Amino acid sequence: MNQAKTFLLMVVLTILFVFVGSLIGGKEGAYIAFAIALLMNLLSYWFSDRIVLAMYGAREVSANEAPELHFIVQKLAQKAQIPTPRLYIIDNDSPNAFATGRNPSNGVVAVTTGILKLLNREELEGVLAHEISHIKHRDILVQTIAATLAGAITMLANFARFSLFFGRANSDEEESGGNILSLVIFSMLAAFAAMLIQLAISRSREYLADDGGARLSGNPLYLASALRKLATWVRRIPMTDANPSTAPMFIVNPLKGEGILALFSTHPPIEERIRRLEAMVYRR
Repeated sequence: MNQAKTFLLMVVLTILFVFVGSLIGGKEGAYIAFAIALLMNLLSYWFSDRIVLAMYGAREVSANEAPELHFIVQKLAQKAQIPTPRLYIIDNDSPNAFATGRNPSNGVVAVTTGILKLLNREELEGVLAHEISHIKHRDILVQTIAATLAGAITMLANFARFSLFFGRANSDEEESGGNILSLVIFSMLAAFAAMLIQLAISRSREYLADDGGARLSGNPLYLASALRKLATWVRRIPMTDANPSTAPMFIVNPLKGEGILALFSTHPPIEERIRRLEAMVYRR
């Protein structure tokens, strides 16, 4: 279901890009915006693991340093039929975890020291299964494609505003000015819509990873219990140095997204994620 939803959202995002591109910048403008966005996001995609690991000062740990963690990751990776990801630890009291890597062969799982202190073995297995599910489903690639399309639409919207103030805006024809203004308003709405679709794709992939992680660990309640603890403790000990651009990678949002900000969260509501996981138990 979530795979189909992601596909549908990607189709809508693509159609929106083509429509906005042809309306605002023509074919040439659309191609240029897409090429720039693609280049930026390809660089991010290719070096995603190095960038984010360096950003949080993560260090790779060997099997001798963390034997239990390595055993769990290796067992889950074998079950998922992917190469065993490299394991990193981040020295941070805020409990969280994320996966990165451009494909399963370059997969990385990182956990904070805070999550190691907070969760028991079963809950930790649920979290690691969730992250390995992200790697198996190539979610970094999916997010990169979505970011490329959304970024291109935003560039076209900026181009429309630039045209209003520095280009066609100097036209004396009132009708022309009105058309340009309408175009700018539409482009801004399109960019906002693209952002919402991108967020919806991110939330859809989280649900998919929850489902896949529950199946890998063998018990949905492992992850449900972990999420319940994480929801409480991330609010108490937020990751104050977290970069908003990396927030979608974490199993729970490291930033404080409360009130209206929750509408623009990259993560689904924790309560709904727990409800779905618990419902899996009764469907067996």
